[in-house]
Amino acid sequence: MNTTFKTLSIAAALAASLGLAGCAANAGSGSSVPMDHGSHGAMSSSMPGAGSMMPSAGADHNQADIMFAQMMIPHHSQAVEMSDIILAKSDVPAEVTALATKIKGAQAPEIEQMTGWLSGWGAPTAMSDHSGHGMSGMVDDAGIDKLKSATGTEAAKLFLEQMIGHHEGAIDMAQQEIGAGKSPEAVKLGHDIVDAQQAEITQMKQLLATL
Repeated sequence: MNTTFKTLSIAAALAASLGLAGCAANAGSGSSVPMDHGSHGAMSSSMPGAGSMMPSAGADHNQADIMFAQMMIPHHSQAVEMSDIILAKSDVPAEVTALATKIKGAQAPEIEQMTGWLSGWGAPTAMSDHSGHGMSGMVDDAGIDKLKSATGTEAAKLFLEQMIGHHEGAIDMAQQEIGAGKSPEAVKLGHDIVDAQQAEITQMKQLLATL
């Protein structure tokens, strides 16, 4: 019985250590975050033994780096998608479309950068087929549909409200990477995300006050 207890304790400790980057999955959520859509799937895919976690850490990176990239790629991809939706509208205030252009211009290259890291590390780009859903700040399908159908000032407000929560989720994940990551490039990207997106949150809140 003693041996079994010790084995379970070690397994639990490893699970807690390797799952660190996913700990923010339910933090910093806004009203647009799906509370009942796949959050358990995202958490379970972060656990040791998931297919995406098979590549072992190397001298220049660890499992936290792998999970950071795997989770941030779909997170960034949705921000680009939301920006494209707002940029396709002709009746949105110029300040909001300018911000959407800025967000897309920053996050699309970061997606390519993180995809390159994962390729070099021998890790898949996705944790699971549904890894993007349930992560902090992600907008659910109904929220995306609502953004698509909204027009004018309503669309601008909705975009800003959704993107504030989305940015807060990205900052949560970036802070986890800063604390647990090993790759200097990945940790630097974590710092860049925190700095850039916190500034954009401030800007978006100011824009909301004017609409």
